[in-house]
Amino acid sequence: MKVNNVEMVISAVKPEQYPIDDLPEFALAGRSNVGKSSFINKMIGRKALARTSSKPGKTQTLNFYKIEEKLFFVDVPGYGYAKVSKSDRQAWGEMIERYITARNVLRAVILIVDLRHVPTNDDCMMYDFLKHYNIPTIVIATKADKIPKGKWDKHKKVVKETLDMDPNDPIIVFSSELGLGFDQAWNEIQKRM
Repeated sequence: MKVNNVEMVISAVKPEQYPIDDLPEFALAGRSNVGKSSFINKMIGRKALARTSSKPGKTQTLNFYKIEEKLFFVDVPGYGYAKVSKSDRQAWGEMIERYITARNVLRAVILIVDLRHVPTNDDCMMYDFLKHYNIPTIVIATKADKIPKGKWDKHKKVVKETLDMDPNDPIIVFSSELGLGFDQAWNEIQKRM
């Protein structure tokens, strides 16, 4: 999908703040610093609409990005970051859970993991949570440019097995540096619109 028109519509913390456009929504979940902002920026063809940060735990709200007046990307706070207070983590968890389980225009969650590493316990818990609620999931395995191409399949297999992935859920090897997986990711998103 060629993206010309994108706007960051709102940073929301409760349902009454969510957009009322009724456009399909795709939530982006992943641990802090896994590359969610880089993924968003690559997918929308912008350098810095979604702010990337070397400091994890930056996203603390649900950030709604309207794309081409057709859909929303919803960036949710990253999980697994230790330097955030327990009460903040719990509040984020409740905010994310409320959004994911009750939002009727949510078409899928795009779960972002790091291809280089075995998925964390937090990644597994998030995937299990999505499957418990029957939420369609697209797994994006980022940072493929950091490992040799010949090892991608092996790493992809580790991700699939560790998450115990549903065979109906796609897994896409992705690199925002190389543009790898871009078309495949858009195809999976558009299939669900």
